[in-house]
Amino acid sequence: MDIDALATTATPIRASRQDGSYPRPQLVRPSWTDLSGEWDLRFDDADKGLRDRWFVPATPTAFDRTITVPFPPESPASGINDTGYHPVVWYRRSIIVPSRDGGRTLLHFGAVDYRCSVWLGGVLLGHHEGGHTPFSFDVTDAVTGDGPHALVVRAEDDPLDVAQPRGKQDWELDPHVIWYHRTTGIWQPVWLETVPELHVDHLALAPDVATGSVVVTVELNRRLDADTRLEVELSYEGEPLATHGIAVHSHRVSVTVVVPRQINGQNYEELLWSDLAPRLIDVKVTLSGLASSDTIYSYFGLRSAAVDRGRFLLNDRPVFLRSVLSQGYWPESHLAAPSADALRAEVQLIKDLGFNSARVHQKIEDPRFLYWADRLGLLLWEEMPSAYEFSPTAARRVATEWSDVIRRDSSHPSIVTWVPLNESWGVQHISQDAAVRDHVRSLFHLTKSLDPSRPVVSNDGWEHLDSDIWSIHDYEESGEVLAARYADKASVDALFAGIGPAGRRLRLSDEPDRGQPVMLTEFGGVKFAPDSEFDDAWGYSTASSADDFAKRMAALLDAVRASEVLSGYCYTQLTDTGQETNGVVNADRSPKLPVKRIRAIMTGDGEADRDA
Repeated sequence: MDIDALATTATPIRASRQDGSYPRPQLVRPSWTDLSGEWDLRFDDADKGLRDRWFVPATPTAFDRTITVPFPPESPASGINDTGYHPVVWYRRSIIVPSRDGGRTLLHFGAVDYRCSVWLGGVLLGHHEGGHTPFSFDVTDAVTGDGPHALVVRAEDDPLDVAQPRGKQDWELDPHVIWYHRTTGIWQPVWLETVPELHVDHLALAPDVATGSVVVTVELNRRLDADTRLEVELSYEGEPLATHGIAVHSHRVSVTVVVPRQINGQNYEELLWSDLAPRLIDVKVTLSGLASSDTIYSYFGLRSAAVDRGRFLLNDRPVFLRSVLSQGYWPESHLAAPSADALRAEVQLIKDLGFNSARVHQKIEDPRFLYWADRLGLLLWEEMPSAYEFSPTAARRVATEWSDVIRRDSSHPSIVTWVPLNESWGVQHISQDAAVRDHVRSLFHLTKSLDPSRPVVSNDGWEHLDSDIWSIHDYEESGEVLAARYADKASVDALFAGIGPAGRRLRLSDEPDRGQPVMLTEFGGVKFAPDSEFDDAWGYSTASSADDFAKRMAALLDAVRASEVLSGYCYTQLTDTGQETNGVVNADRSPKLPVKRIRAIMTGDGEADRDA
């Protein structure tokens, strides 16, 4: 990993200027061991591996394949490229645990879909459930001697379990309609890290623009047994901004650090983060005690996100959201990124095409993608992958994993909206079943309780209960019809009073108006794929040529911009995804039209150079 000024440990690390390879960009330590690469693999379709003790190093087990981690076995990049039903897979590789010099060694997983168990040298480290969230184990006590140790992972991902949050991963054997091939097992980085005996386990950063401060919350790995001190230092582009130190008496502590220069109200905007000026403030946290000390590096953006009077507000100023639907799916690696640099390129591509925002659809993105959104200035909507049935099991799983997602990502300034549900997926009977409505309301309020600093969309697309944004999905192919439908407040009020464009009611309850904006958060979907390999390639409408493709998109975008009511849009979609060939770029990220032409369509002539 390359981080600016990392050559000597005496020089401060700037977490805001990483190269994008570090797996956990908002809690950085200088050294780590990447465990990506070749692992042994075995499918366990008969689910006999636990009974036959495949986790024991001495057990003669034929791991008969080699897989490249972190690519899922369904993907070509993994070297396996098997898209069949394999509900249980086992991984194994030998690792040498680095010398810890009296500290602890942690084993980190970015994400394993869907649940897993992990052993080292035959010792069970633990279990995890949730296919999109990180987890770690302290492996120190499992290590005996200096030689290699067998690391074994059992991953279970039942393709037919529709109570499992799965997003767009197909439950049928082959992709159909809008669903695509599955992502099973390890699909984000696996890595080792050496830390002191007492160390920072979790860091959260909550900025407050009004007071020019940030609340720094630190959770330690254990309760304290000696006096400990916490020092927080803030800087911007090498300029010291503030320092604050306190004595720590608990394993969880929050401290408010005020930036003195923000007291001058005439200059306060000079440090704010936005899509046009993505300023990141560096953070150094030092934990020192009698026995050991721990130093970590992070960053945050001083910004606010809110809604009021029918508009989306960034730093208390209205911003018209020009979003694109991003599924984060690559043909060669599926939900896993083909490389760390591909994540940077994806964010830059979205910006180059004229969008200032992306709705990450039915996927919890790799934290390194969020880092580049923070650094390059891309506003994000983060959306929970859906389950497809309503049951106590599904409700528990969604609420638990969504809580873990918010915990992981709440410090990223690029995330400006939370979306726990999409198009009533998993809550299909919301209009008829009171228990389902209670579940939807509970997710909305759970999200607000875990993070009150961002707007929350209750059920993106239609059938809203209480919501901070009234979002609508409308795949009308005529720009003229779309323009009339959203022309003014009277037109939109009539839409909400009747049946929406997808044959669903847009609102199911009568919560009081709080100035919620109205946004068209899915529309477009124009197919243009003359050379598609898919016999069932499709879109919501079809263009006959490149010029027709441009004309159709321009008519739709002109209609949206002409509306007196809409405060933002999300065009479907960024890339062709499997048989969905309605992207503005192909699956390999090559644009279907010149980038400047797409940008002009998405921004309008008057805004063509706004983000240049």
